[in-house]
Amino acid sequence: MRYDRPMRIAAFALAMTITTAPALAAELVLFEYDGCLWCEEWKRDVGTYYAKTAEGQIAPLRIVDLLDRRPSDLRRIRPVRATPTFVLVENGRELGRITGYTDARSFWTDFGKVLKDWRGR
Repeated sequence: MRYDRPMRIAAFALAMTITTAPALAAELVLFEYDGCLWCEEWKRDVGTYYAKTAEGQIAPLRIVDLLDRRPSDLRRIRPVRATPTFVLVENGRELGRITGYTDARSFWTDFGKVLKDWRGR
């Protein structure tokens, strides 16, 4: 077929673009503790599908217990005093934060602003 070669070239070029594109090194850290009702509510409302969203692909979720010793790669971020607290982190540096959870709509609105601010830097 005469279109076979151009299609293969286009597919190869696309594959090279995808594999050589810089990866975003951000993650969304959820600070929680056992018994936090709002944390459980977020997990039920948003957490069940977060990883499947575009935002979840950009900033995968990591859950950290507030009462445990802070992981060494998160020691440079500001103190967390309430749960749930969501901190967008890149290479151990805090990029943005959401404290508390009321509902899914508010979370996505707030998280959208945090991501927009990060991308605008």
